[in-house]
Amino acid sequence: MKFKDKLLNKAIENKSWLCVGLDPDINKLPNEIDKNIVGVGKFLRSIIDATSDIVCAYKPNSAFYEQFGIEGVSLLREIISYVPDSIPVILDAKRGDIGNASRMYAVSAFDHLKADAITVNPYMGYDCVKPFLEYKDKGVIVLCLTSNPSSAEFQKRTISNKDCSWALYKLVAEKVLSWNEYGNIGLVAGATSPMELSEIREIIGDDIPILIPGVGAQGGDLEASLKMGSNSSGQLAIINVSRSALYASKESDYAEKSRTSALQLVSRMRSLLF
Repeated sequence: MKFKDKLLNKAIENKSWLCVGLDPDINKLPNEIDKNIVGVGKFLRSIIDATSDIVCAYKPNSAFYEQFGIEGVSLLREIISYVPDSIPVILDAKRGDIGNASRMYAVSAFDHLKADAITVNPYMGYDCVKPFLEYKDKGVIVLCLTSNPSSAEFQKRTISNKDCSWALYKLVAEKVLSWNEYGNIGLVAGATSPMELSEIREIIGDDIPILIPGVGAQGGDLEASLKMGSNSSGQLAIINVSRSALYASKESDYAEKSRTSALQLVSRMRSLLF
């Protein structure tokens, strides 16, 4: 099944456009969880068990696993495998390199780790993205306008040529339309820039999903992100939260509190979209 179809199916089934980021931080683990790789695995599996019926996707960031070395990479594969097959997993790795290197990154993400989608950096152009796109059933989610504080240093800079004068993020949004031959491309656009998010949705139209980080700890507004990022059918705005959902409690009720935190967001989504 193609990534976008899997995403839509789960969003409709669970009445949710919430994506939970599975980013383990040992310093934030609940008190009863061992502060080691075994404890991290136990914690993440508990979060998945508690939230799998209220999400549209999960998004593990590879850096939070690679910090543990080879054991962390093995855990990343285990966690991706643990997620129910019907729920898409977006590997947040922000890959982007020359064609041959990107091809190897694609093999790692899709053939070995078994992710359903991956985030990629388009800075080096089409040939660094193409090897990922050639996995036609997999999602390729291109960084467009990120939610970190210094993103504007490049992404909002104006780029001018004989044909147009646009901010760089708009040029990326326009460019991916020509890259979307197999219908498997998506964009990352942060909740911290709602007006720009609306402009991106207008450029790309109704068919391309937008992964929207920045709601919660980074201060992005849920309602504005859904309004600006959804298509005309109220779909394909993937709201990602990590810290606020993962670390809702340091006590033994951590999984229950994680679910409660996630469900509060989902309830607000349902009142707006479903």
